[in-house]
Amino acid sequence: MKVIIIGAGLGGLSSACMLSHAGHDVTVVERNKQPGGKMNQHIAAGFRFDTGPSLLTMPQIIEELFSRCGASHFDYVKIKSVDPLCRYFYPDGTVFNCYQDENKTIEEIRNFAPEDIANYGRFLDHSQTLFEKTKDAFLENPLYDFEDLNTLDFTNIFHIDAFRTVAHRVDSHFESPYLQQFFKRFATYNGSSPFQAPATLNVIPHIELSQGGYYLDGGIYQLVKALEHLAKENGTKFLYNRDVNAITVKNGSVTGVKTDATELKAEVVLSNCDATETYQNLIPDSELPWYKQKKLARIEPSSSGFVLLLGTKKRFEQLGHHNIFFSKNYELEFDAIFNRKVMPDDPTIYVANTSIHNPDHAIPGGANLFILVNAPYLTKHWNWNKKQQMYGDFVISELEARGLSNLRDSIRYRHQITPAEFYRRYRSNKGSIYGTSSNGKMAAFFRPKNKARYVEGLYLTGGSTHPGGGIPLVVLSAFNAVELIERYEYN
Repeated sequence: MKVIIIGAGLGGLSSACMLSHAGHDVTVVERNKQPGGKMNQHIAAGFRFDTGPSLLTMPQIIEELFSRCGASHFDYVKIKSVDPLCRYFYPDGTVFNCYQDENKTIEEIRNFAPEDIANYGRFLDHSQTLFEKTKDAFLENPLYDFEDLNTLDFTNIFHIDAFRTVAHRVDSHFESPYLQQFFKRFATYNGSSPFQAPATLNVIPHIELSQGGYYLDGGIYQLVKALEHLAKENGTKFLYNRDVNAITVKNGSVTGVKTDATELKAEVVLSNCDATETYQNLIPDSELPWYKQKKLARIEPSSSGFVLLLGTKKRFEQLGHHNIFFSKNYELEFDAIFNRKVMPDDPTIYVANTSIHNPDHAIPGGANLFILVNAPYLTKHWNWNKKQQMYGDFVISELEARGLSNLRDSIRYRHQITPAEFYRRYRSNKGSIYGTSSNGKMAAFFRPKNKARYVEGLYLTGGSTHPGGGIPLVVLSAFNAVELIERYEYN
């Protein structure tokens, strides 16, 4: 078949590798000059930064992706374990190193929350149970039609903690405010608030803490480069600097896409563009029922992010590869982001420092600091054109106050990425990073499906679709899309 993929993000690249390996005529159309989507890189002034995901979990999904394409991941990327997994800095000066080895982590916890040592192990057991109940039924299931539902045990819905929030479950389990804040942070992995998202998301700690966290030698962007190379080896064609303006439809079926340069014909269109943007701005309104359009208008986007890239002449020895500087009041922080839709006055700040493992990512003796603060999606309540410089200065001052002394004076390169830039570059829904939020009891289970129900031949992949955001889930969305293409287009 002739297949057009809109977008060379991780979902689009993964799909292109599999579809071209299966013998299809695949063309990827990308509006930017290089692949990767939000999983990208920035190189300037002797510094190199990953600008999207910085942690790899569930590496077996990557291994399976290459295997499905008749290749070995060993020939394309080098996956390395990161230890400690992350270093946490609390406002009172407490520092918590979370290790790959659970026994080492428990020794750390003994120093600041000895009353919760047994609870830590029990919570990880609970997280593993959630994983086992959701893995086959949700993560690795397209959940598209009846044949996908036949094997489900619907009684599991009462055993996956979907009717309480992440925060409620965590607070009831731990006495220590340190561990309460620690476990709440995992809800942000898919752009949700721990005070609104279902406690089912407490599955995420198992994925990171029990299965491990990893890094790709040379940076996470190495995966993008590897997949582009593999797709080209399999015959995929890439058209960069081409913006898709519309998906063409005739008699309820796709016929191709219109770009700013030409019209391209295809039997199948796979959109790696944000699902909401795909339906609202690329599909003719006449092809969608009014109730679908109304539902789309009500979708709450996930959170976005404010990114600060700092190249410094200092190394900051207190930093690990991954670092979290917690806020004093987590609930107030998420109230600002999701309810008032403004930037928090006291933010939690994430800092990735890949120069620890790849010194060539910085100038000699320096560091490449990727700094992320959770941000609201684009609204009238916050004007990034007026406030991005101010907020960047504020974050630098906050990091200095939290232990990175003389950070400002050490800066040799600075670059900022705002939610407005995320929207401009990647056409993400209102500048969100993770597509649809999971701030609802069942929201995580009702993300846009990987096949359109109203337009034949249209499929969707990426973090805005089922099963969600993050590297492994985006690749799983590509698995789902390709499976559904095989199911509906080969017959």
